[in-house]
Amino acid sequence: MKEMTERRLVIAGTGSGVGKTTLTIGIMAALQKKGYRVQGFKCGPDYIDPSYHTAVTGRPSRNLDSWMLSHEVVKEIFKRGSDGADIAIIEGVMGFLDGKDPKTNAGSTAEISMITKSPVILVVNCASMARSAAAIVKGFQCLAEGANIVGVIANQVGSEGHYKLVKTAIEQECNIPVIGYLARETGIEMPERHLGLIPSIERGELDDFFDDLGDLVLETIDMDQLVKLAKVEPIESNASNLFDRKNEKQVKIAVAKDEAFNFYYPENLEILEAYGAEIVYFSPLHGEALPEDADGLYIGGGFPEEFVEELASMNHVNESIRFAINNGLPTFAECGGFMFLSESIETTDGRVYPMVGIIPGKVTMQTKLAALGYREITGIKGNFLLPEGEKAKGHEFHYSVFTSEKEIPYAYETKGMGGIKKEGYMNENVIAGYTHFHFASSPDMVQNWINKCKK
Repeated sequence: MKEMTERRLVIAGTGSGVGKTTLTIGIMAALQKKGYRVQGFKCGPDYIDPSYHTAVTGRPSRNLDSWMLSHEVVKEIFKRGSDGADIAIIEGVMGFLDGKDPKTNAGSTAEISMITKSPVILVVNCASMARSAAAIVKGFQCLAEGANIVGVIANQVGSEGHYKLVKTAIEQECNIPVIGYLARETGIEMPERHLGLIPSIERGELDDFFDDLGDLVLETIDMDQLVKLAKVEPIESNASNLFDRKNEKQVKIAVAKDEAFNFYYPENLEILEAYGAEIVYFSPLHGEALPEDADGLYIGGGFPEEFVEELASMNHVNESIRFAINNGLPTFAECGGFMFLSESIETTDGRVYPMVGIIPGKVTMQTKLAALGYREITGIKGNFLLPEGEKAKGHEFHYSVFTSEKEIPYAYETKGMGGIKKEGYMNENVIAGYTHFHFASSPDMVQNWINKCKK
């Protein structure tokens, strides 16, 4: 009989840049070394941190996002993802209480911890402070009403003596244990999250880094206490069975997947399969043409600009995609996929490379961020994926801008912190734009796409 306890923990920070990701990966690696099967999760709409988790644990990490998805769907994703694991580790986003709105916890790590009823370990940067660290923890305890902060890890500690001062103050004033620390001078640098990240993970180049980080955590953090603090009751979910198979395989959807295109929520692909799509992967970057028997095409985000020279040289691949789309193949392209389908990409050093050429316009890379944030997405007339007035949720994150000399038909209207704008490009069988969608926010999109593929 399965015991009626589970183990799950949120690793939360007092703010961005406090060392959450480094610590999370270290904890995952340390748990693996102790023989646990670990499942990783990430709060919010991030594709990069989950790729680290996946590399460390050998299980696909998943995003938990309480702004894009309903609370029940968040629970469903959590329960499905954790199946077969001994412990789930959920990495927070930004500071513990930072979310959609400065007045509430909506969309924050704190909200995810409450939805999943997960105990929280707070990571505090203790550089240049001792007793003051207790005031920070106390502040989080007061504001995070309903959240269960069960322990603290001190980061950026100067020495073991410094650690003891911080530990004594926090444990006396906040009545929760400080279960360990990471020193300021560890000699371990988190590899920059620059654009070569995914390839280096896939080539195993970071394995030694993960290994060293796991050893470091085992030295100065009490992992037995951490596992004890993670013990909780299983969560109940009245799941909508979003991922249960609804139809037999009806259509084949080709998905571009390689180092240039790899930003896909696992759930997006699983919902496609649940609704009757058979997914076949192909790699434009490695010279694989679009499979001829494909009934649909999905090109997700990624870093085409990093591989722009190779992509431009793959004439037969680009021709296969162009030919199929011009002959009516129902196609959906997000961000990197949108850039790939444009006429050209201009890099920051001013070089211009031809792309597939379906979308009339060019993409120019910038060194500064062009867009970042959540988007409420509304379909525009003629959009086969998201019909006029239908809504979905997603996010935008890119350094490039798209310009066209022609008037082009936009695909949707997006609403973010900066107001409402028209976005993307569409024709009868192509929907493309910078916005990344989460299909669980609007499963009808998937049904619409499959219906279109069947025609």
